[in-house]
Amino acid sequence: MSAISRLSSNAPWEPVVAYSRLVRAGDYVAVSGTTALDEHGLVVGGGQMYVQARQALANIRTALERAGVSLRDVIRTRMFVTDIARYAEAARAHREVFADFPPATSMVEVRRLIHPDMLIEIEADAYASTNSSEPKPKTASKPKASRQVKKSAVKKPAAKKPARRK
Repeated sequence: MSAISRLSSNAPWEPVVAYSRLVRAGDYVAVSGTTALDEHGLVVGGGQMYVQARQALANIRTALERAGVSLRDVIRTRMFVTDIARYAEAARAHREVFADFPPATSMVEVRRLIHPDMLIEIEADAYASTNSSEPKPKTASKPKASRQVKKSAVKKPAAKKPARRK
């Protein structure tokens, strides 16, 4: 069984709620709901969904990197927004980060978040395989024939005899 490790970001709510920013159990990594707090615990981008989404994603990147994982390993995100009509702003920030390796995702409108200035909270799940010999999937590869047949195994059809004329 793999050990479980927990990382804190020192957000003010971690000790109050008793949660970790990131929990890693073997190859599986879960990043808690992450908002637009800066390193001083202040909300970045008041009233700006895009700016807050970018900051939340940057905070997720920092947590993942501390655990030795990259954004490429993210397999799922969940975005909780306070105004779904502004989804395009959140989507823009998400697309800038994940366009080349898109995870499964959800965006859900919620009534409010823990701080009145927060507009978005993002969760992320990642899979960081420790098996480095595992082949990486190729993009845009041409389909290959399902199997090759040995020439010796292929029988030639019998030659037809020319028809006789009467």
